[in-house]
Amino acid sequence: MRFSPRSLLLAATVSSLAFSLGCVGAPTASGSTTAAASTTTETATTHTATPISTASASTSTSAGSLTGRTIVIDPGHTGAWTAKWGYHKVSDGNGRTKACNSSGTATNAGYSEHAYNLAQAKALAAELRSRGATVLLNRTNDSTRSDQLCVNHRADLANKNSADLLISLHADGNLGKGHRGFHIIVSTVMHGGKAVIAKSKTLAKDIRAALQSETSMPRSNYIGKGTAYSFRSDLGTLNFAQRPAVMMEMGNMRNSTDAKLFTSAKFRTQAAVALADGIEKFLG
Repeated sequence: MRFSPRSLLLAATVSSLAFSLGCVGAPTASGSTTAAASTTTETATTHTATPISTASASTSTSAGSLTGRTIVIDPGHTGAWTAKWGYHKVSDGNGRTKACNSSGTATNAGYSEHAYNLAQAKALAAELRSRGATVLLNRTNDSTRSDQLCVNHRADLANKNSADLLISLHADGNLGKGHRGFHIIVSTVMHGGKAVIAKSKTLAKDIRAALQSETSMPRSNYIGKGTAYSFRSDLGTLNFAQRPAVMMEMGNMRNSTDAKLFTSAKFRTQAAVALADGIEKFLG
């Protein structure tokens, strides 16, 4: 079921983008020591103005349409987060260091980002596999703590398996009044070089089109000036990628409307189909 007809606005040139409280640290379900409310997953330091053109997403769901493709899903964060592990410094892939990872954010009612990321990842994996894809996940449970889940290793699985793409799933924790909607992050300094950055922008375009037309989650009204694109150079998960990669902020957990969608299995299924349609369009 689609909530709205397919219709896309022409993307304006993206100017300097503000990224306030993305993936804010919040209490985890495991009861581990939590990050401060101002802690971000990978704190923004640089935004680059880069335009992306607009195109419609495919809605082909035929069995076997992704046969031979390998897709890596990175469910952001982990329920096993601890301050000692999460705050130790690692490379960001662009000449700086930062925390291994943060605890992630949560809805005002306490539904954790790490739990949502995993639930959405499993729904997406099932949809992609139904289309014939080989799908690998950086984590398959919410109780694993490993340095392989630090931001400097999140792209390893995709790189080592020469995956067709990497999609990292997150949800934002912005505290701004009325701030809601999804946005898509692309690195401007990927280890894969200019060609991989260009492909990642195309992947972002195709996913944006599908999410907009197939779900009720709107584009972000606080990131990307209406384009839902964010270009950054500080995210190790994306910087280390040698394959096309994007990081999804699927909406804002601190917004009550978005939070209701995150806790809905129906929405997660719709979002999985939309993400898969965008991926299939990109790989077509």
